[in-house]
Amino acid sequence: MTDNAILVTGGAGFIGSHYVRTLLTGPETADVTLTVLDKLTYAGNPANLRPVEDHPRYRFVRGDIADAALVGELAAAHGTVVHFAAESHVDRSISSAGDFVRTNVLGTQVLLDAALRAGGRRFVHVSTDEVYGSVPTGSSLETDRLDPNSPYAASKASSDLLALAYHRTHGLDVRVTRCSNNYGPYQFPEKVIPLFITRLLDGGTVPLYGDGLNVRDWLHVDDHVQGIEAVRTAGRPGEIYNIGGGTELTNKELTGLLLDACGTGWESVEYVADRQGHDRRYSVDHTKIGKELGYAPRRDFTTGLAETVAWYTARRDWWQPLLRRAALP
Repeated sequence: MTDNAILVTGGAGFIGSHYVRTLLTGPETADVTLTVLDKLTYAGNPANLRPVEDHPRYRFVRGDIADAALVGELAAAHGTVVHFAAESHVDRSISSAGDFVRTNVLGTQVLLDAALRAGGRRFVHVSTDEVYGSVPTGSSLETDRLDPNSPYAASKASSDLLALAYHRTHGLDVRVTRCSNNYGPYQFPEKVIPLFITRLLDGGTVPLYGDGLNVRDWLHVDDHVQGIEAVRTAGRPGEIYNIGGGTELTNKELTGLLLDACGTGWESVEYVADRQGHDRRYSVDHTKIGKELGYAPRRDFTTGLAETVAWYTARRDWWQPLLRRAALP
């Protein structure tokens, strides 16, 4: 048993699948074996893993992270858990919080117990900047108070605290990452960038919440995976690491860029009532992971966004079935 035998939860989702594809195709991780555990809910897509489905160092298991027997068996056979699995869409959490508590809190607790019973596996817990709440000025540090405002963010903050408590109470090797907003290929089209791209490509309109001045920091999924790998391989147990992208935009600015990229204008935008509990601004300070582990975002946002639009333009075969399956407009 080595730390390079990795159990990846939620590995059929957007970020998890990118992590799996990256590790199985990168020469620096040629000694890594990966088992993906995914329930394949609406956002889990086997097509995300098709490029590596025949790889000799890859295995897929369909199952629930809240299934203690299954998780216990898998944890015992792997030296590391990289935990992506989560309900993650804020709007869905507002209308149906129960699924978020069950998966994000209870599911994480089941995984932590399994890792502990297996003899103390390395446990990388992937979280979000939303746990800090709205940040009017400056950027959130890893030591800042948690102040979540949506049920989604509250469930992730709870899972963060559980994971860190297992380190402090039991000595489990827990490492927590908190990322800013991700974008890139294979992102489920309920999130803002793929939602806007797919609607605009189909000649539809896009919804802009409130005055459009909410600010987000954008992180390419390649850079996020780079940061997670740095934490997995060289991070310190019991520590939290922010992973930021360094590109802050208002939602209105982002909308303008997407309109330009898709060849349409502001007549395609519908202003809609603001979301309940909509945080005004997120921003994380990623100085710590830079100084300790050498992380820095490498993907230029202008190039990354253009590549993302091109990917969705070329891959209707990937996203159109998802829209029908999830009953998204």
